[in-house]
Amino acid sequence: MNSSDNIKKTLENDSNVYGVVGICGVVGNLIVRMLMDRKLNVLGSDIHEKKDCEYLYTLTGYNIPLYLTAHPESFLNKLDYIIPPPSLNEDSDLYKKIADYKINILPVEDCLKIFKPEKPVLCITGTNGKTTTTTLLKHICRSAGLKPTEHGFRNLQGNIDYIPPLQARLAGDVAVLETGTFGKTGDLKLLVESCEPDCGIVTNINPDHLDQDHDFMDYAKIKGEFIEYFKNKPIIVNSDDPTIFGLVTQENVITFGLDPKKSGGGYKTCWCGRQIKIEETITGSGLYSCECGLTRPEPDYLAMEIDETKGRFKLQTKDFVVNIQMKLVGLHNVYNSIGAIAAAREFFNIPLNNIVDAVESFEGVPGRIEHLFNYNGMDVILDYGHNPAGIETVVTELKKVYSSITVVLTVSSESGESGDNEILSKVLEIGDFIVPASFASRKAAEKQSEYISSGKIILTDMSSIKFKKGTLGATSDQVVEGVKKGLNCDTKALVCLGEAAYKYKEDILKCKELK
Repeated sequence: MNSSDNIKKTLENDSNVYGVVGICGVVGNLIVRMLMDRKLNVLGSDIHEKKDCEYLYTLTGYNIPLYLTAHPESFLNKLDYIIPPPSLNEDSDLYKKIADYKINILPVEDCLKIFKPEKPVLCITGTNGKTTTTTLLKHICRSAGLKPTEHGFRNLQGNIDYIPPLQARLAGDVAVLETGTFGKTGDLKLLVESCEPDCGIVTNINPDHLDQDHDFMDYAKIKGEFIEYFKNKPIIVNSDDPTIFGLVTQENVITFGLDPKKSGGGYKTCWCGRQIKIEETITGSGLYSCECGLTRPEPDYLAMEIDETKGRFKLQTKDFVVNIQMKLVGLHNVYNSIGAIAAAREFFNIPLNNIVDAVESFEGVPGRIEHLFNYNGMDVILDYGHNPAGIETVVTELKKVYSSITVVLTVSSESGESGDNEILSKVLEIGDFIVPASFASRKAAEKQSEYISSGKIILTDMSSIKFKKGTLGATSDQVVEGVKKGLNCDTKALVCLGEAAYKYKEDILKCKELK
């Protein structure tokens, strides 16, 4: 028995009491649920009052004694082990108290080593499509009678830091985890190792989350840390993306892709350094062949006879051919769907009929091409997209469905001014009217005087007020003013893009009452 097993045996003694400090925070909250799911004796404490504990609703059904506003003697006296938050300084007063009470300290990192997921775990990464693929795959699992683990935090994506690995250790039959990156070397490697997955999916790798000071290939190498982890485990990849397939060295790989008949032209840097031409299906993916020998293979899961405007396609593998009718539209959702289908069948061994039924009943992810209402014959649509390639894909796919569209931009790109300029450039190529509602998009638009003069770009008054918080590019008032301007345009659809649009969805909905 190794040292971790010895520690675990001691920890799981029924008489031990575990104290979790910081239960009002995300990590402490998840630790509590992880331990209590294992029927251990747990107490929780926090210096915050109950009204300031945002996530207490996730502990409904967990009969845990709580000590709020302080870490009192009555709490510390009962403990055999204490789990402090990772951010707590070892020079703090609480650490001194812990030493005085001679309580065993159990760091979060040790919890991850000791308490294993004990269920099949699948991790999903990529620049775009992670959330939809993750949500769809969990929907397929539920439809087949499997319970996926859920972190349960409302309005929190939860794809970085300690959330995915702790979520993997919560109660459930399977764990399907979205795993992201801050764009730093080694961070995705550490995250995926902590999750201990048995299988992985890579959706795509595009230069969307980068500012002008960062190199795309360096970013791609970080995603390569994910692929490297699965060198001896199954991995499912979008083989239409040369950046992904150029990183694949293992044999145990399952590929998915689209019939490239409907395609445009694009370029991407190959790992050999050449610019490789792609007959694109969506940005950065399609049919390719480089002089170095990197060539798009025939996918194991191939979508054919695609009608992206109706969400219809035929899926072919070496074992079956099946017709699929989604409720979602767009080629990007065909990619998301076949990636999830491949994982459900190859990794979770879910019967094909269950998978197809689940895909066809899937309503999508809130904020991802979400239809809000119809206004005088114009469909009003919301999409969270806030990076250039993601926005280009959304607008391109919508233009296939609607003959004319108005685009309301509430974005503030992660890539800064260069990203804002690229976003505007892409929507100008595709959209019929553009309303820059955020300060960042207005700043980009002011460089396009000819489009302002022609009326294609419609400026608002409030967008001149500077506002930026991460990718949240606009206030509620700025979003609403932009939507109101857009509703006066003569197009078949209006799409409101960006994190601000998603955040202020309820305010946008009120616009349907305008006369």
